[in-house]
Amino acid sequence: MLEQLAGIADQVRIRIPDAHRRPIAVVGAGEIVDVAHLPAYRAHGLDIRGIYDLDAAQAREVATRHELPHVYACLDDLLADPDVEVVDIAVVPTAQPSVATAAVAAGKHLLCQKPLAPDLATARRLAGDAEAAGVRMAVNQQLRWDEGIAVAREIVAAGWIGEVTTIAFTVDVATDFSGWGWLVDSDRLEITYHSIHYLDAVRSILGDPLRVFATASRVPEQKTRGETHTISTLVFTGERRAVVHANHNNLSADQRAEFRINGTRGAVHGTLGLMYDYPHGRPDTLRLHSAVLPTDGWLHYPVSTRWVPDAFAGPMAGLLAWIATGQQAPTAAQDNLRTLALVEALYRSIDTGQAQHLDPV
Repeated sequence: MLEQLAGIADQVRIRIPDAHRRPIAVVGAGEIVDVAHLPAYRAHGLDIRGIYDLDAAQAREVATRHELPHVYACLDDLLADPDVEVVDIAVVPTAQPSVATAAVAAGKHLLCQKPLAPDLATARRLAGDAEAAGVRMAVNQQLRWDEGIAVAREIVAAGWIGEVTTIAFTVDVATDFSGWGWLVDSDRLEITYHSIHYLDAVRSILGDPLRVFATASRVPEQKTRGETHTISTLVFTGERRAVVHANHNNLSADQRAEFRINGTRGAVHGTLGLMYDYPHGRPDTLRLHSAVLPTDGWLHYPVSTRWVPDAFAGPMAGLLAWIATGQQAPTAAQDNLRTLALVEALYRSIDTGQAQHLDPV
């Protein structure tokens, strides 16, 4: 049984072969680049040619800390660099479409932050422009590569818990959003910028739902404009269901961030350590109960990596493999449109109080 788990651990390990590597430049020098993107890329020995940010001092500071060879004076200089083949965009959502459009026009492959765009129509345009230009565009939905999520997905694919019946994400934490000024003022918050991770992870296992229902709320005197507590229910073919319950207003000591996949022959249960005392977090956990193997109770899987920074190598690895081999990245922009369509359907449900179907993409 341990040999079988070792086999899955080998399957989900993020690898970037030498033949896939391309020179990369980064647009944006914020916290997520500093603590996630660049450490993950360094761990895999990727070639980061330089960085650009509107805040030149911040860009220089990050470049020095991560020993990057160049700080670009402007976006045009970065895009004009003939040595750069891939652009990693990590800017505020409202700025991303214009940066992505310019990168596509310059013939650069690109990894975009999630959400790909503020609305589905803009995301469709970006994905279509990239396809027409012959450049690869992927989206940084890195939770798919979190070791616990990736192992759970392989366990499901192996049939070790039988047919999936339900997937549940429960995140009940206290989140201080004040560090992201643009997020504090956003009309939409929780689903667009947080639960989108879990929704995309559900899609990676079950595909697209037939219809969805959601409800959202705020707490009195919260500083953020958008919703901070949501419950999203997804209905799939047959008897399969998923629910994402996210609350960012838990002020007690019993905070939790976990997921569970139930099947007809077992279950997988995991915790998302990052969400405990974010951004410091703690190690993830994963355990399996299977009547197929069987496990004789719960069998613990030794998770050895973390969502931040380790999983952030995954979307870039997928993009680089797509460029090198032609095999579409798991989070290719065209696929990610389905995640955005899901997000949009959930907000329509919130607004109307009615179940919704996903828009075609």
